Amino acid sequence: MERKVHVIPFQVLELADKVNEVPKGVEMIQAPKIWDQTKGKSITVAILDTGCDITHPDLKERIVGGRNFTDDDGGKIDVFQDYNGHGTHVAGTIAATKNNNGVVGVAPEANLLIIKVLDKNGSGQYEWIINGINYAIEQKADIISMSLGGPEDRQELHEAIQKAVSHNILVICAAGNQGDGVDSTDEFDYPGCYNEVISVGAIDLERRSSDFTNSNNEVDLVGPGEKIISTYLNGKYATLSGTSMATPHVAGAMALIKALVNTSFERNLTERELYAQLIKRTVPLGNSPKLEGNGLVYLTVMDELSEIFNQRFVAKLLSL
Repeated sequence: MERKVHVIPFQVLELADKVNEVPKGVEMIQAPKIWDQTKGKSITVAILDTGCDITHPDLKERIVGGRNFTDDDGGKIDVFQDYNGHGTHVAGTIAATKNNNGVVGVAPEANLLIIKVLDKNGSGQYEWIINGINYAIEQKADIISMSLGGPEDRQELHEAIQKAVSHNILVICAAGNQGDGVDSTDEFDYPGCYNEVISVGAIDLERRSSDFTNSNNEVDLVGPGEKIISTYLNGKYATLSGTSMATPHVAGAMALIKALVNTSFERNLTERELYAQLIKRTVPLGNSPKLEGNGLVYLTVMDELSEIFNQRFVAKLLSL
């Protein structure tokens, strides 16, 4: 029997009919402080997941298209409705609209391309994932976000990711939830541990490493991944935990960064250059690199360092 790819395991901690807040994870990575410069407009994030609640009031304005590669709804390619909840939650963290109601995503003006590669049970064939990646390439997505994983290193999957990266698409993946809370043992999930992807681990809202987050040398950075509130099925909201929740924080942050740097550099940067811009905007938290990579994505760190430098420089001048 063919082994499949699944959503990174998650648990619904709480459901709500109505909320009105900027989620704590979005604030933790300093996204609101970037919104006066950009909210991610014109950047397209392809979400490879369980689909999306396309009528959700916080998401419907952000969705620019989609495709179904699963056998849900009889395999109809133009029906990419979410029956699981996972994909809708991820979508909200990336780009829920800033409409003074519900929640707001990290990049609230980014475009969402919904690519359904996992069925209502949160399970998918490797072929579906590969087809989804190729579709994202065809549609010229800027970023691919995948909060999914499986136990097998499939050459065809790896090659599809390499192809996306060669097209300057940033591929951002969950590191996985098989961690044991220590860095002396390694846990691997694919595609999260491929060198070409940006692998995202999780921390809690107090900046402590999550016990469940995978540890290995391929982890690039971490994002908030515990008690994350976002959009959910039937226009509702849910609080979930997992590296699946950390990943869209980084995908949204990357949308903001790409919008910013493409303007300042007056050209489109390569995937490697964009990765470097992301890593510049991280802060170490004091955990092992196997758990946190380069640290927490923190969008204003360069501005804050510049301000500190300027203050010290002025103080030195005044002391002369």
